[in-house]
Amino acid sequence: MNDNRTETAALDNHKLRVVAKEAAAEGVVSLVLADPDGGDLPEWSPGAHLDLVLGENLIRQYSLCGDVADRSRLRVAVLREPASRGGSRSVHEDVSVGDLIAVKGPRNNFPLVDAPSYLFVAGGIGITPMKPMIAEVDARGAEWMLLYGGRTASGMAFADALTQQYSDRVQVRPQDEYGLLDLDAALDALTPGTAVYCCGPEPLLAAIEEKCKSRSGVELHLERFAPKVIESENDGPAEGFDVVLDRSGKTVTVSADETVLDALLREGVEVDFSCREGTCGTCEQTVLDGVPDHRDSVLDDDEQAANDCMMVCVSRSCTPRLVLDL
Repeated sequence: MNDNRTETAALDNHKLRVVAKEAAAEGVVSLVLADPDGGDLPEWSPGAHLDLVLGENLIRQYSLCGDVADRSRLRVAVLREPASRGGSRSVHEDVSVGDLIAVKGPRNNFPLVDAPSYLFVAGGIGITPMKPMIAEVDARGAEWMLLYGGRTASGMAFADALTQQYSDRVQVRPQDEYGLLDLDAALDALTPGTAVYCCGPEPLLAAIEEKCKSRSGVELHLERFAPKVIESENDGPAEGFDVVLDRSGKTVTVSADETVLDALLREGVEVDFSCREGTCGTCEQTVLDGVPDHRDSVLDDDEQAANDCMMVCVSRSCTPRLVLDL
């Protein structure tokens, strides 16, 4: 398991008070959360997200975009999605200053690595995890650039503040003025060893993934807000398999039409989970034996190839038997 990806989840359904709610851009609101008793909040690192429990069976993950050093408050920014499944609509319409919201985390699936230089590529609300990353690398004195795209300038959160603070290191490129981001030009200008961080809509992530394949010396890091299309090695019909829980010795059979997570819950096994679509990393479990059929959008290629952990909400098994550290 890659322990560097996660933070200690110090908050588990702990209720925080909404102390500020304001427009961050057209269609984007910023929420500031604080402990109602004035206590310090957990430490977090750039790239971390927070789970907001917005209702029964309504848990959503939002990247933290405030000041890492400020232990008194946590900030998220939420885009109102036209096809909202309830999360963004609830934040925009139902949440008010003074409300108490249960939260979980912080958790980090998108950690900032050490590198001599950085290229940050953000699409729309994908700017949120980049904001604290930029603050950290700038404080280190590292070389960096931000390429920031969105449909229109009015909908690009924090664009003016970032431009004012960092000047020409920030390239704001709204699509209605500039067209699609010129990824080739940005990537061609990189020096070997540059870490590339990208977050945004799937077409942007897919495009930069493809372009980085042919460029040596570039280390790409992605965060997805929605699950990517998974081409599983198991192309045939799903088959059942057994999951052995190493610590208890119990064996749970996972049928062809259920997930590992559902099978575990059915048998009364306590497992943390949230998104149920392989994007948040909450349900990650250590694999002791067997080969997972990875179908998540969290682990990178090397992490999946290691086969030492899996996201049980979506991933299955390539072998008749998996042993988990449960």
